[in-house]
Amino acid sequence: MNLSDIIKPGRVPLSRRDLLRRCGVGFGELALLSLLAEGTKGRPSPAPSSPLLSKPPHTRARAKRIIFLFMHGGPSHVDTFDFKPRLVADSGKSLPFAKPRIQFAKTGNLYKSPWEFRSYGQSGTKISDLFPNVGQHADDLCVLKTVHGTNEAHGGALLKLHTGSDTFVRPSMGSWISYGLGSENQNLPSFVTLNPSYGHGGVGNWSSAFLPASHQGTPIAGGSPTEPPSIAYLKSETPDAGLQRSQIDLLRDLERTRFQGLPIDTALESRIESFELAFRMQNEAPETMDISRESEATRKLYGLEDPRTAAFGRLCLLARRFSERGVRFVQATHGYWDQHENLTADHGRLGVEVDRPIAALLTDLKARGLLDDTLVLWGGEFGRTPTLQGKDGRDHHPHAFSMWLAGGGVKRGFSYGETDEYGFYCVDQKVHVHDLHATLLALMGIDHEELTFRHAGRDFRLTDVHGNVVREIFA
Repeated sequence: MNLSDIIKPGRVPLSRRDLLRRCGVGFGELALLSLLAEGTKGRPSPAPSSPLLSKPPHTRARAKRIIFLFMHGGPSHVDTFDFKPRLVADSGKSLPFAKPRIQFAKTGNLYKSPWEFRSYGQSGTKISDLFPNVGQHADDLCVLKTVHGTNEAHGGALLKLHTGSDTFVRPSMGSWISYGLGSENQNLPSFVTLNPSYGHGGVGNWSSAFLPASHQGTPIAGGSPTEPPSIAYLKSETPDAGLQRSQIDLLRDLERTRFQGLPIDTALESRIESFELAFRMQNEAPETMDISRESEATRKLYGLEDPRTAAFGRLCLLARRFSERGVRFVQATHGYWDQHENLTADHGRLGVEVDRPIAALLTDLKARGLLDDTLVLWGGEFGRTPTLQGKDGRDHHPHAFSMWLAGGGVKRGFSYGETDEYGFYCVDQKVHVHDLHATLLALMGIDHEELTFRHAGRDFRLTDVHGNVVREIFA
């Protein structure tokens, strides 16, 4: 109530007590605004729209979204996608050249793969018997054989692969893509990580770091046959959607009143955006997570009836469901591919767990017309040594390892790069992790040198001051 509405000609004058009683709310609001205004100098005005709104790419985008199938622990490249006949012939002999000056642990002589390699498809791509189902998609794969990094330890290597830095806190590549392109669906996050690892870098692997918190990856835990993935606190304790809407609108109105004409408090803005997204997710996320809606044929395709494949099959199916609903970056993590011993048994078991689900995902995306603009990335944080560790194991190996891409504008049935005759070092067409990041961004229509964020007095980017786009793999 305004004072002009209270004190009008002809009205009986109010006592001071009545005046204060009727205007109490107004005076309280003035006092509240005065308190809230403390310390707000120098902060910008609130953004007029959600930071997750879809944004145009810098250049023509070959892909609209990425699904990253991350094999935590480091699968062996010489046992999967980098066939080396000379390694077979010289197994048991000493490596005829020097090993790296810095190694994670000591290894012995050369050790051939326990698995046979076969040629698949018209491309004749060599793939080991660990991945017979993926082999059926050889003509869809673009295999990068010369990826390399700089860190022999899991934690540093994971952070390097996910954020571009193994020494400083930096935003993850999913966060950068979210920041650069936003989301195609305002009712879901732009970046989702399924069954993430809380070790070896932990939340740093899906953190937005100094980017706005809206671009943080949303972790969805659960990666076993008996533990379905779930989103914590998805169901509100306040079932009345109208009341929830009013509460968030009130927070937004208070924020706008507080910062009218002043710079944004970015931390508060991001907190309110997280409330807003959580509210909207209540409508769409449960349906997205409900794989019971899928046909029996689809569930069987992903191996959900088999205890060996059910866990990762469910993650791959959820990755497809999130992707087709507009989530820009979906990561599905599987592990643990760290066989310093028992390589034959454990790599064999892990291969069974992921081979059928990965092939199902490629089949499903292709059947739905999604593979053309969905980029699938497969790989781990490093490879394994071609030399033996213990009786049946391989050590960490960041100096050369294989990753593959499918869909999203890359050449199909194509291999890029060459390692030496034993698969120890990259010798031709090398792809550093920074080059991989630059290439992924380019496929999404983002110039890695233009996607920057001002922080602590300098412009940061995913590739820092490095990175070359590997255009030779573009279709």
